[in-house]
Amino acid sequence: MKYPTGTLRIHQFLALKPGPRLIVTGAVHGSETCGARGIERVLSELESGALAVVRGSLTLVPVANPLAYSKGERNGDRNLNRNLQPCVDPQDNEDRIANVLCPLLAQHDVLLDLHSFRAAGEPFAMIGPANNTGHLEPVRHAALEQAMALRLGPRRIVEGWLSTYAVGVQQRLARTRPTQRTELLSTHPSYGMGTTEYMRTKGGYAITLECGQHDDPAAPEVAYRAIRNTLAHLGLVDEAPPPPRSDIEFLRLAEVVDRHHPDDHFSRAWSSYDRVLAGDAIGVRHDGTPVCAPRNGYIVFPDANATAGNEWFYFAHLSTRSLT
Repeated sequence: MKYPTGTLRIHQFLALKPGPRLIVTGAVHGSETCGARGIERVLSELESGALAVVRGSLTLVPVANPLAYSKGERNGDRNLNRNLQPCVDPQDNEDRIANVLCPLLAQHDVLLDLHSFRAAGEPFAMIGPANNTGHLEPVRHAALEQAMALRLGPRRIVEGWLSTYAVGVQQRLARTRPTQRTELLSTHPSYGMGTTEYMRTKGGYAITLECGQHDDPAAPEVAYRAIRNTLAHLGLVDEAPPPPRSDIEFLRLAEVVDRHHPDDHFSRAWSSYDRVLAGDAIGVRHDGTPVCAPRNGYIVFPDANATAGNEWFYFAHLSTRSLT
């Protein structure tokens, strides 16, 4: 299927009976194509009549960033999944997409955003915080989000994204003086604001599903199965809802570590969720300073090709929050 770079292709199915309003997005990052493949497969079933939306509504956006998708790269002009918000004076491709995508998200109750990652690793879902009225990420539908995450398919669930990002922004500000727009964006207080975070600001709930490594042939199946499970779980289709997984591993992101210099390097080739013990060597700064695990935990999203000043890896540990 072709996706013109100046257009968002959107497919909607509006049932005549009331129900939740679900939106599913893929290729927010252009190199992450598994979501597009999963959405296209569901779309084919809907168009053939093999599957029918009988309650609520379903909106499918197979490729949310057509320019990045056409380039086969993560970004068009910049990262769409950072600083996502409407823009009065759009400056780049991602600003223009945000002016279309943000109002569309706000029209829905639930978002499933499909992604993949660079290093090897198994799929996982990212959820928001527990219900709270704080200023950073107030949430009122945590129970609904948790119930959906338990039924997507993957066994691993992760929390702590935006709070970790907020600390990362403060660390960038402490060591740099931003001079270019990309640097200004990465040090903005809303830098961690992506699709799911924006959805929560509009009163909905949302999950980011990382379906596996970019080139993993199983990733499109993970995306497809998650969409089908969500449709059944929410009652949009007449299918038995999936049971929750009982073997969940629930982790919390605790720290984001940026690459400071092009010569910063890892001590080994890491995969997402490789376990480390306190003090284990993770990498080495260009001046020889070791980067070590602060406690027992896990490496998340290691990016050996990260540009200086951007996320190099995340550190996570077991969460103490209950999902039931």
